[in-house]
Amino acid sequence: MKEHFQLKVADIIKRKHFEQAMVIAGNEGIQRNVKWVHVVEVTSIRNLLNGNELILSTGVAWKDNMKLFVSMVKEFIENNAAGLCLELGTYLSDVPDEVIEMANVHQFPIIIFQKEVPFVEITQDIHSVIINQQYQKISDLENYSQSLNKRLLTIETYEDILQFIFSALDVQIIFRPKSKEYEFVPEISIHEQDSIIQQLEEAKTQAYDHIASTPIFLFGQEYAELFIYSKDIPISEFELLILDRTATALAQHLLRDLYVEEKKRVEEFEWLQGWLEGEHSLEDIHEYLTENGIKAKTNDAVVLITKQIPIKDKASQDGTYMKLLLRSVFEQNGFAVFFVEKRNDMTFILLNNRTKKNLKERIKKAIESIQDSEFIRKQSAGKFMIAAGKLIHSISDVHKSYQTAKETLRIQQKMTYKQIYYFYEDLHLYRLISQMSKHTDLQELASEYLQPVIQYDQKYNGKLLGTLKTYLECNGSKQETSNKLFIVRQTLYHRLQKLENLLGEDFMEHEKRVAIEFMLLVHDYLSSAQPNSVNQAK
Repeated sequence: MKEHFQLKVADIIKRKHFEQAMVIAGNEGIQRNVKWVHVVEVTSIRNLLNGNELILSTGVAWKDNMKLFVSMVKEFIENNAAGLCLELGTYLSDVPDEVIEMANVHQFPIIIFQKEVPFVEITQDIHSVIINQQYQKISDLENYSQSLNKRLLTIETYEDILQFIFSALDVQIIFRPKSKEYEFVPEISIHEQDSIIQQLEEAKTQAYDHIASTPIFLFGQEYAELFIYSKDIPISEFELLILDRTATALAQHLLRDLYVEEKKRVEEFEWLQGWLEGEHSLEDIHEYLTENGIKAKTNDAVVLITKQIPIKDKASQDGTYMKLLLRSVFEQNGFAVFFVEKRNDMTFILLNNRTKKNLKERIKKAIESIQDSEFIRKQSAGKFMIAAGKLIHSISDVHKSYQTAKETLRIQQKMTYKQIYYFYEDLHLYRLISQMSKHTDLQELASEYLQPVIQYDQKYNGKLLGTLKTYLECNGSKQETSNKLFIVRQTLYHRLQKLENLLGEDFMEHEKRVAIEFMLLVHDYLSSAQPNSVNQAK
């Protein structure tokens, strides 16, 4: 710790009025700090002591009472007095052995004057030193604060502030943002760090005068904590004041950083959102990419929307890890990645960063890697789906891919048999259904073909609709259908006969069959909220 003058008992016994004084006990305690001087000639002073006072006395109050003398010295020690100066000759002739022994045990200095001394002059002398010392501390503190405030105008990182307080105090500085690791200035070995961290933890429950800390609040919440640690010398009030001023400066700097970061994030969000909405020219987009150090090797791009589906009664998971995972995997598969986050949805703009144009294959490979990642396998806050928009060949058409990605997500959420990802170009009939649903009452249209079967299943708890769907998927193969449904041929024949009765004997003829297959897709699309009405396999 850089030496900042503190008046000690050892300093006082070198002053003018102590030339003939002797330390007769507690010599090991002469490095105690002295904050004030009291003249004590009464038998009770406990409520008048605050600690670090040097006591001057003639002993008149206990001159004929050995027990009272011992009791008074014990009271001084318990109240953390700096030492006791006794004038011998007037009322006391000596100091009892019991008092000397107690003072030695507690390293409590006892100083004797062997002739009469002017207590008034002593107190004036020492108090003038203490007052001057306080003025010097105030001056030094003000100089530190002004220098720090000037530095705040040019300081770029909070590490510079930590270095500044270290330069001023020359003690170990420790900084810990909430829920993060401890940072040490200067850097020390891991072993030393562990030792100090253990002491920091112990200091939470017990007094430790070699450690001081102060919380740093932002927006009324504790954001970080700043510590100073002195291995050899107890921390003084001056160091505590420096610590407090530094914490205030750190709070201002961190708040400024958060503001700048948030403003940058908002500007980034607004720009990317404008790109998704088709608001930027090709020239603006190229300029933005150049500013971000991206030089795409092709103009191919695609927009992906990922949606997290939280599980009921479980807290939603921090999306930061998901973003890091997605960004890392897509970059490894040759894409430059930009993303915009809204609630549980994250929109990714993927720019092809390879000469090969096999975007779809690489996206599939990336998604499969994500599915197989340890994070996804272990995460319990919910599932997620990915909707890929139209593959485009100009970065100025990103808005087209975005619109189709939103359409893909809407369709995907209504599909009965959901997989983790879909491409817009693979939805085929579902895209047609989605468009038709905006202009036509598809429910009524589907009912014309499927209502008899649905009503039969509802009335008899049958499984005809599932059987019909599987039979059509198997292209009318009875053996394959029975195998898929895990039923015997006779059961299948019985169900097919029921279907003929309900749909007509011609339900497998080409045009009617195509219409029924289409209406099954429509039914799935419209009844996605009630999957049990469709997913009847047996």
